Amino acid sequence: MRALLAGAAIGLVFQCAYAQEIDVAQADASAPPPAWSFLATGFWNMPRHEGSYGSGIFTADHGSLHLEARVNYEAIHAQSAFIGWSFSGGETVQYKITPIVGFVAGSAHGPIVGAEASLAISKFDYYIEAEYLPGTGSTTPYTYAWSELGYRPLPWLRLGLVAQRTRIYGGDREFQRGGLLQLTFGKVTGSVYWFNPASQDQVVIAAVSLAF
Repeated sequence: MRALLAGAAIGLVFQCAYAQEIDVAQADASAPPPAWSFLATGFWNMPRHEGSYGSGIFTADHGSLHLEARVNYEAIHAQSAFIGWSFSGGETVQYKITPIVGFVAGSAHGPIVGAEASLAISKFDYYIEAEYLPGTGSTTPYTYAWSELGYRPLPWLRLGLVAQRTRIYGGDREFQRGGLLQLTFGKVTGSVYWFNPASQDQVVIAAVSLAF
């Protein structure tokens, strides 16, 4: 799953009245977390020697419950849906692991099992998502994967490396590797991924995410 981004909801709260700053901070600290959090991400995929196309991922989280829907991820004209349960913890080293199970329909079809995981240490983070499609009928078995290693020198800037395994494009290339650049402004994050930069099979992906 492209996920972008095994760990991405962002909120900034600004208070203008200095006299009420302490009271407001205490109220925010004691307030319960939102019942649901959502993340919608749209991708524009641009393989160098193939046609460009759009894809999307939508997630909804309620406590440990994780719901996810994807379009054009396993294959073009395919739609998938998942349910999972998240386990997280840590202070200096923060982690989150979400096993997922679901199904895909459309141009690819069948049950899917997978996992999403993230690890963060100071300004560094790592994210990976992987899923296995056993295959039924005309759909052959396949393992999809997307991983990111990021560094955040500034709160709004993230740089890093990215790798993926997909059969939508890339020919005989089993793994695709490249770099990533992300800019975050409030609840909106813009991303650019550049795969296989030194080859003839270059792929550029532009993405926009909205957390709410």
